[in-house]
Amino acid sequence: MSDIQQLIEKYALQNAIKQKQAPQVGAVMGKLMGNHADLRSRSKEITPIIKEVVDSIASGDLAQWEERLNSIAPELIEELSVKKEVVKGLKELETNGKPVIMRFAPNPNGPPTMGSARGIVVNSEYAKRYGGTFIIRFDDTDPVTKRPMLDAYTWYLDDCEWIGAKPDKVIYASDRIPLYYEYARKLIEMGHAYVCFCGQGTFKTLKDSKTACLHRDISVEENLAQWEKMLAGGYDEKSAVLRIKTDIEHKDPAIRDWGAFRIVKKDHPRPEVGEKYAVWPLLDFESAIEDHELGITHIIRGKDLMDSETRQTYIYRYFGWEYPKTMHWGRVKMHEFGKFSTSQLRKDIEAGVYTGWDDPRLPTLRAIRRRGIRPETIRKFMLDLGIGETDISLSLDTLYAENRKLVDSEANRYFFVWDPVKIEIEGADATISTPLLHPADAKRGQRTINAGTSLYVCKDDLASASVGDKFRLKDLYNIEITSISPLTVAYIGTDIELVKSKQARIIHWAPIDGIPATVISPDGTYEGICEDGVVAELDKVIQFERFGFVRIDSVDGDVVAYFTHK
Repeated sequence: MSDIQQLIEKYALQNAIKQKQAPQVGAVMGKLMGNHADLRSRSKEITPIIKEVVDSIASGDLAQWEERLNSIAPELIEELSVKKEVVKGLKELETNGKPVIMRFAPNPNGPPTMGSARGIVVNSEYAKRYGGTFIIRFDDTDPVTKRPMLDAYTWYLDDCEWIGAKPDKVIYASDRIPLYYEYARKLIEMGHAYVCFCGQGTFKTLKDSKTACLHRDISVEENLAQWEKMLAGGYDEKSAVLRIKTDIEHKDPAIRDWGAFRIVKKDHPRPEVGEKYAVWPLLDFESAIEDHELGITHIIRGKDLMDSETRQTYIYRYFGWEYPKTMHWGRVKMHEFGKFSTSQLRKDIEAGVYTGWDDPRLPTLRAIRRRGIRPETIRKFMLDLGIGETDISLSLDTLYAENRKLVDSEANRYFFVWDPVKIEIEGADATISTPLLHPADAKRGQRTINAGTSLYVCKDDLASASVGDKFRLKDLYNIEITSISPLTVAYIGTDIELVKSKQARIIHWAPIDGIPATVISPDGTYEGICEDGVVAELDKVIQFERFGFVRIDSVDGDVVAYFTHK
């Protein structure tokens, strides 16, 4: 109940700040039930708590409300300041009657994240809607800064299929280096590219002052000779760069004579590539060539990458190509994950900060998947975001609410007691409890739980108990605290009226012959005891009553579950 009260306070404060007046009970109730469908059955119990919280907040002012919410849930403050997308879903594409060819082009230096999922889902969905082609293209031509992981190639393809976005074609840029060399040679021959020997600092100074590099006007023949020497390994790393000629006086310095190839004498992790090459294309060049070669008709990219289109347009103009139609979208920030860098995650995993790429604290699809989030949920979540340049700030509660709709009716219910305390029940007889596997589906059958005179309950449930306090052991019987030190309890019958009259609170329990269980969640690990029936639920999502939905990951000896959501 304390968790529920915390949620109520957050939503009440957010409502007060939004309306700049005391929060409204109805609005808070709507927000709570909308984001936590599992609480709807307890609305009568929760209503007085909402009124109590609202009354306590009403005596404050806007400054106090903002200070308090910023201390307990800053993401809800940020949510108020970020404009939400009004129209859900994908807008129509302008196709001009041409077949639609979409691509998602990851750098495989780690597995797909929730951010990757948006690109995968939206591009594949457009291809499906227009009977087109969806391509996964691995932009893996950086063997150093964003060095690819061999496993990541497989992870991407596996996660694409899981999420319902199996690609029609898979391209590995590292297999196509000779193709990029060929186009580079053509640009040199056309006088649109040149080998530059300026140091990075020197070139920046020239570029910023709108001054041409001394190497810019060297003859085509000399440039070709220098290019061939680059390819033959005749220059040291960072000593030469192939640049694309643009407008040296362009208003944006990032556009002026941008780098297309650099020397990197480092092997590539793919054995098919290995040490074949010492000259590697930079992303803007490789991507520009590939989008043309693959016939990409539409590109969706972040609005922060608009410069890429400006740079690449020079190549398209030089070759007389038509640039794909481009759409831009804003960033999506998920409060629970904060700022993550794939490169940093990799370092943290290697350092033991996280258990692996499927650690439940991470925003990877492998982690989300292992927690039991359905692929249909992620697809709907991403498609509903649509495409817009507005930055979006949201909570995973939206995703969880959608997933809850799918799993709630399917998930069998079981008891799980975390941080367990053993109690001896005076006056109780050994009996059997037979609660339903699902409260809304009697046809599914019952569980059979042996209840002896000793049971386990959650330590927190008795933490503030006093002599005379009464509890209802769910689907079993009533008990009363008869002593605190030592803790003793007594059987006091089965009368459910004690609960209806609020003389007793319902708590959960686990049998003495239950199975040790560990639940791994984003906010920590919970050790406890669960019913032995859980063993039959391997790889399924179930609900541990009063705890939340979990996916049973392992039943080899003890039970290991991954927390899904409330």
